Amino acid sequence: MVKIEQFLVGEMDNFTYLIIDEKNKKAIIVDPSWNLDNIFEYLEKNKLVNTLIINTHSHFDHVLGNDQVVKMTGAKIIQHKASPLKKDIEVDDGESIKFGDVQIKVIHTPGHCPDSICLIIDDKIILTGDTLFVGSCGRIDLPGSDPDEMYYTIYNKLANLDENLIVYPGHHYGSTKTSILKNEKKSNFVFKFHNREEFLRYMNT
Repeated sequence: MVKIEQFLVGEMDNFTYLIIDEKNKKAIIVDPSWNLDNIFEYLEKNKLVNTLIINTHSHFDHVLGNDQVVKMTGAKIIQHKASPLKKDIEVDDGESIKFGDVQIKVIHTPGHCPDSICLIIDDKIILTGDTLFVGSCGRIDLPGSDPDEMYYTIYNKLANLDENLIVYPGHHYGSTKTSILKNEKKSNFVFKFHNREEFLRYMNT
């Protein structure tokens, strides 16, 4: 049985997540940054052992806590192979991370960042990092961002996923902390463009 615990942290409205394998009492910290004491307290209170860190991409506000988590828990760091940062395990598009009874599928979703990934957990939940937010998508005007890749990611990858996936984003920028992919495809403006040119024209203005 998998459980997702969501923590709103820092002044940039980041989300840090725990992916919890309740049967084996183990956890993965996703995107550790600020307020790590809250995460450690939760682990201790619930007698959970954290064994892994997964970073959805390499921007500082999603990796800031890596070293402290490694120091406190001995966790191994998992990132996409394109990440320039220190990592113990590299993953690529379509690969799976087996975590006790939990299956985590990696989808490479560049656009916001070259090494961006989304995580599909037990075919029910998707952690979207800064690729997709509730009501919007990640910025594509930053160094390393690519509007063309974001278009491909949204329309050739995310749009084709199971619409019942529960969306857990990397920041609390929307009206709710979570969503359902079906609802995002209906209401999120990033899914509304008719073609690549229209998308790029809008996103580049």
